[in-house]
Amino acid sequence: MSHPQNNNHSIQALFQPYTIHQLTLPTRIVMSPMARAFSPEGVPGPDVAAYYRRRAENGVGLVITEGALIDHPSATSEPRLPKLYGEEALNGWAEVVRQVHEAGGKIFPQIVHMGMIRPNGSQPNPEALSIGPSGLDLEGNKAGEPMTTEEIADVIQAYAAAALHAKEAGFDGIELHGAHGFLIDQFLWVKTNQRTDRYGGDLVKRAQFAAQIVEAVRAAVGPDYPVAMRLSQWKMGDYTARLADTPDQLKELLNVLVNAGVDIFHCSVRHFWEPEFAGSDLSFAGWVKKLTGKTTITVGSVGMDSDPAEGEGRAHPGLEGLVERLNDNEFDLVAVGRALLGDPAWAVKIRDGRVSELQAFTPESVAALS
Repeated sequence: MSHPQNNNHSIQALFQPYTIHQLTLPTRIVMSPMARAFSPEGVPGPDVAAYYRRRAENGVGLVITEGALIDHPSATSEPRLPKLYGEEALNGWAEVVRQVHEAGGKIFPQIVHMGMIRPNGSQPNPEALSIGPSGLDLEGNKAGEPMTTEEIADVIQAYAAAALHAKEAGFDGIELHGAHGFLIDQFLWVKTNQRTDRYGGDLVKRAQFAAQIVEAVRAAVGPDYPVAMRLSQWKMGDYTARLADTPDQLKELLNVLVNAGVDIFHCSVRHFWEPEFAGSDLSFAGWVKKLTGKTTITVGSVGMDSDPAEGEGRAHPGLEGLVERLNDNEFDLVAVGRALLGDPAWAVKIRDGRVSELQAFTPESVAALS
């Protein structure tokens, strides 16, 4: 009869505090950033504040918001995604932060620009052309012109301004979206970055745009304010894409980002337990932790019995395997996405052994701010 107790005891590892700089998170559970688009004209309202608060009240140590837009005309294709600029939006965010803090949680915004993922002609600024390093979409097709060095400088400053706005609004740190084929990732990936200037070439050169954003952000927010970056090998529409084929290549990329000032790496994969490179059981987050020593967040189907993208149920190692990896220091924090959309109280139900009470994620979970 000891097994359930042992299991519950192991689950408690997810509910230990974690400190980085002057920031202490009450638990190791992170709410993964997920686009919700419930902010009319980019302004998060009371429903958004209540949505994030519910997770903080229920055992989530760190909320990372859906992507919040930098001040650039082609940053988004959706007018209801929240902005991280302008008095009204920043006042809305300040209330979100207040609610999460009141509930005992910590919160970062994820700062984002869509780049060439955005279709030309999109609202709210249909006249603005989409931008990317080489004007190529994620299939490698020409869909615009390469960004000029002036445009690059403007966008870098817009990221820095957004980070400063976040700090002034009371956020506990920030995350830069450098994954999934969004703008920063378009510079990192050879398929979308064919530049021949200082921003193109080998992986280290392709990382210069990301590094300059981090440096500008770091200059804006100071040395002790947590700066995270979300990274992925895969892109939207291409789950097999890779930035780095070997640990040595990954180390080259990470060194550039660490030297620029990244404190936390949010390592996005579809299944957190899958080995990243042949010959080792280490996950993507595990490799990043090993190569940098920095705080790492794992993410990818945590708490899910099936992957809606795969259309059928499948077995997975479950929370026991997750906790085992956490205890082995393979990563430091665990981001939960769809499971937390389906059930705002997912974390406390897991903590208290109330698994039978969990509300499953369904496609309908996406339709409302539950």
